[in-house]
Amino acid sequence: MDTPFLPLVLAATLVDAQDPGDRLQLSGAPKEIADSATTRSTKRAEVTLIENAVDESAGGLACYQITTPTADWFLEKSGAGLSSLIDRDGNDWINFHPRPGSGAEGEYRGFPNAVHRQAGNYFHPRNQATDPATTTVAHRSPKRVTITAQSNNGKWACSYDFYATHCTFTMTKLPDAMKYWVLYEGTPGGQYDDSDWWMASTQDQPLPLTQQHSGDIDGPEWIAFGDRRLNRVLAMLHHEDDGHPDNFYQMQHKMTVFGFGRAGLKKFLDNVPQRFSIGLIESSNHAAIGSQLDNVWRGDSR
Repeated sequence: MDTPFLPLVLAATLVDAQDPGDRLQLSGAPKEIADSATTRSTKRAEVTLIENAVDESAGGLACYQITTPTADWFLEKSGAGLSSLIDRDGNDWINFHPRPGSGAEGEYRGFPNAVHRQAGNYFHPRNQATDPATTTVAHRSPKRVTITAQSNNGKWACSYDFYATHCTFTMTKLPDAMKYWVLYEGTPGGQYDDSDWWMASTQDQPLPLTQQHSGDIDGPEWIAFGDRRLNRVLAMLHHEDDGHPDNFYQMQHKMTVFGFGRAGLKKFLDNVPQRFSIGLIESSNHAAIGSQLDNVWRGDSR
């Protein structure tokens, strides 16, 4: 079970929730405030699905639209990758567009962009190089929407679990002798800017997007990207710690390129299942981000 990222309101912590978003305990708050905040969180915890949506900003591609209290997610159907992640203020942290030749300005963007030249190209919002996949709604409730995907050649499969405050991508099938990576290629805060920043579990001070990272991120493996205008980050967590390289650089001052299990164009992830959570956290404080991601990891590992 994946425990969600929680906005930092009066030191909220999960207690014995049967599913993410069930109940909150507000430490140090007067009872009337705690009761009110708990009621608000319950009302806002719904996850809704539109099965036949269109991502207009992605060239009108057919998508699933998942609406949560923290974001609107658009999962492109034929490529089975996220094309848009829109925050409460309308900023798109992915900004995919399939226009041929747009490169880092559009067609390269997405999440998880996991399968590249490994018996095809899969789990990337559909561009001219993406091979088709079949997607299916496997579960829908007010607390979780699960969508599964399988490559049309039958060799790769994955799932997306959408909760109130994050999404967990799980790779569930891969061919023998093939490898993959999990990427975030997008636009922190809605557009790329050199002065935007990143931090990681082992890097507690923000570094500009012009500063690269190479090598394994020590466990817990997480990275966060922020916009200097916003007290908000996009965070990514790899649930299974490993010793593989994790690489970040910016491409042409137009998008981020971060990959778990990546060095250059070499892929390193070679087993399943492996889980990767992505979500927006309403804080830019390193300790607070780490705490929320620890909740996600602990909840998923029960």
